[in-house]
Amino acid sequence: MSGQLIEQIVNGVILGAIYALMGAGLTLIYGTMRVLNFAYGEFYMLGGYAFLLLTSGAGVPWPLALVLAAGLVFAFAAATAAGVVQPLLARPGWDFSTIAATLGISIALQNAALAIWGERFQSVPYMVDGTLEVAGLHIPYQRLLIVAAAAVLIAGSAAILSFTRFGRAVRATAQDREAARVLGVPADRTSILAFAFGSALAALAGMILAPIYAVSPWMGVPLALKAFAVVVMGGLGSFRGAVVAGLLLGIVEAVGVALTASEWREAIAFAVLIAVIWVRPWGLYGMERSVR
Repeated sequence: MSGQLIEQIVNGVILGAIYALMGAGLTLIYGTMRVLNFAYGEFYMLGGYAFLLLTSGAGVPWPLALVLAAGLVFAFAAATAAGVVQPLLARPGWDFSTIAATLGISIALQNAALAIWGERFQSVPYMVDGTLEVAGLHIPYQRLLIVAAAAVLIAGSAAILSFTRFGRAVRATAQDREAARVLGVPADRTSILAFAFGSALAALAGMILAPIYAVSPWMGVPLALKAFAVVVMGGLGSFRGAVVAGLLLGIVEAVGVALTASEWREAIAFAVLIAVIWVRPWGLYGMERSVR
């Protein structure tokens, strides 16, 4: 195996870790609310800007900035879910209304970011400098940090869903909302918190990627599209499926680009999506009614 191909596989794992993190957050929202959140990419964007302002603007150390920025996005997303999305779920024919509402939120946030920060890309300093050299491969420590952070966040999220009271409430609401209410689960509050939690995961992805891809009002659009692809590939509502599909998509995309050209990146990604749903229309894991 050539060194270039190995390097692309490593890059694919790094990219796949972000896809997995984004997909996990989005599938958490869909699993509890049955809402396709078209503003998901903008929470990713808000995370990037919040991190930029705290580190470059206020001089906050980056570990603390990660926590503070994630908390800010969590609070904003919770307010958005409680004030805009949740009230629509009680109305007849809410499926389209939530799509229209989240699209409206997406457009509003993009234009607000454009008005406040302008259209230019703004760079964020690397959190860690230096490069790891292994068997002729050169891997920046920042990229290793991305993989490590994504792995910790995904593992932590899985532990929360499996072992905490909030996680049990999320799984109960995802399986049967009305039955969960009968058993005393605060389904509405759980959905709002799940929406905020999933959005915070997107924001954290935006923060750890900001030093590599910079920050702009439109930075969330391509990642949101990949997150939707990951959710469909993994199986709607399957947390584990989103993680596996994200890693798979990242590796296939990176290797495909190495064998063809960078212009084929999006075509390769969505060709993989089409192939998966052609063979398994319900996704790799097909857990349509639960979050695991």
